[in-house]
Amino acid sequence: MSAPPKSDAPAKPANFLRTLIERELQDGVYAQRQWGGSPGDAAHHLSGEADPAPVRLRFPPEPNGYLHIGHAKSICLNFGLARDFGGICHLRFDDTNPEKEEQEFVDAIIEMVHWLGWSWDANFKNQPSHHLYYASNYFDFMYRAAEHLVERGLAYVDEQSAEAMRANRGDFNTPGTDSPWRGRTPAENLVRLREMRDGQHADGSMVLRARIDMASPNINLRDPALYRIKRAHHHNTGDAWCIYPMYAYAHPIEDALENITHSLCTLEFEDQRPWYDWLLGQLADGGLLQRPLPKQHEFGRLNLTYVMTSKRKLRALVDEGIVSGWDDPRMPTLAGMRRRGYTPEAVRKFAEDTGASKTNIWVDYSVLDGALRADLEGKAGRAMAVIAPLKLKLVNWAELFGASHVEPCSAPAHPQLPELGLRAFGLGAEVWVEQDDFAEVPAKGFFRLFPGSRVRLKYGMVVECTGCEKDAEGRVSAVLAVVVPDTKSGTPGADAVKVKGTITWVGVQDGLAATFVLYDRLFTVPQPEAGGRDFRESLNPASKTVSTGFVEPSLATAPADQRYQFERHGYFVSDRHDHRPEAPVFNRIAGLKDGWAK
Repeated sequence: MSAPPKSDAPAKPANFLRTLIERELQDGVYAQRQWGGSPGDAAHHLSGEADPAPVRLRFPPEPNGYLHIGHAKSICLNFGLARDFGGICHLRFDDTNPEKEEQEFVDAIIEMVHWLGWSWDANFKNQPSHHLYYASNYFDFMYRAAEHLVERGLAYVDEQSAEAMRANRGDFNTPGTDSPWRGRTPAENLVRLREMRDGQHADGSMVLRARIDMASPNINLRDPALYRIKRAHHHNTGDAWCIYPMYAYAHPIEDALENITHSLCTLEFEDQRPWYDWLLGQLADGGLLQRPLPKQHEFGRLNLTYVMTSKRKLRALVDEGIVSGWDDPRMPTLAGMRRRGYTPEAVRKFAEDTGASKTNIWVDYSVLDGALRADLEGKAGRAMAVIAPLKLKLVNWAELFGASHVEPCSAPAHPQLPELGLRAFGLGAEVWVEQDDFAEVPAKGFFRLFPGSRVRLKYGMVVECTGCEKDAEGRVSAVLAVVVPDTKSGTPGADAVKVKGTITWVGVQDGLAATFVLYDRLFTVPQPEAGGRDFRESLNPASKTVSTGFVEPSLATAPADQRYQFERHGYFVSDRHDHRPEAPVFNRIAGLKDGWAK
């Protein structure tokens, strides 16, 4: 996490969470906190901090998949608020479901949070893991808390089948029905719980449930499950446990043990807030936790048009081979967006600009691309590329300059950054141009190459089209033109001939063959699942096209993961996996303007 901003930093966008934190800091709500809970409560307790942070937040992903653009919103909100208020933000893995969790996901999440520019150790130079936590490190405490609830008559072991429990839970119109096991004594329940812990019962044969109110209008308070039997190897604790806490039970305890002040989550957890408060209140009353306790606050989920963020459905895209993997550049995963060429600065700006509201919102994809273009405009180096090449032959070149002559040309590496210098390339007797830069019979308003037209080869000379050559099938195989003498860019004669069109090009003699992967939106409709539609029905068949063309010689040593603006075409990045200088591969990040605006 970065250091707090200086006093002269620009004001941050107002939102209800920022206002809430400001008010609670002013009122001293958390000023008298005791740190670390009871001695030995947590594997990573927070005692020993001489100057506790005024605000403590957390980003708590489950390591069962790759982070996506929706997670970026939560990451930037939590780490950003902690930074702005001089506080601390934890990265914590809610790893309570070993069947779906893998070390691969843990490593990928850590990598992506770092990629976004956030850290949980910046203020603790000698403690690099000080604010990296795992729910599984608290399993001992969670189990002790479960026994405490049983001993107080606040939890019981239920031996109903999963189907019976589901049926007896009721619905929004029907109160739940008490389990036949609900009346067991605390002593009987404690014996049963310890048998569960010791592996004496089969997976799924019983669960530990809280005893609250089966008639509550809030279904989350109808005796929620706390523990289930699950013989599964855990990536962090190995085979130490055969029972695992439910997420809804573990999460509040994790917040309390880490002294979180504001537990921020999306609106779908709003109905769970009474359970969150009930659990922590009972454990605090029993002396297991200290007050003040964390408070849960909900904000609206960010929904992005043309994007799907369900982990289950993203996995389906991967498993069914619709995309090449979790980091396919069409995926809304942060790994995919990074490979596509999105910058962390653009993602952070997008997250900040969309704010935090109390309602779920839909944001058009163009807003994200707008943040990207604004970021890349000032930093992406320029270059010329021809993606769908067609040869242009300058038929009077030999007469004017000699057949082998190559005229040196140059252009700024970046028009607003003169300190980056110039890039160099040569104009010879043949150049590559785009296929759609030529038309035998031009449409109205077409100002590029057609018989009799004059255009400028950008940074080069004016040429006049004289016709074309065709192959045996009647397809245009080359365009013919003559050079207009004394019209080279940057010379006194450059303005002597006025033209309406300027086209980009790459010299045949020094152009580098390259592969271009043109990525577009994965879906053709703004809400791929609207109305119960199967998302597969909305897949964009043109979401990925591959072509072979040429780039100017200044990119001969382009490293992987380097972004460029290919003049006229848009923003591209050299692929972080497939690109090599001898076999360049460039992914299209975005066009120069929104191609979906219509």
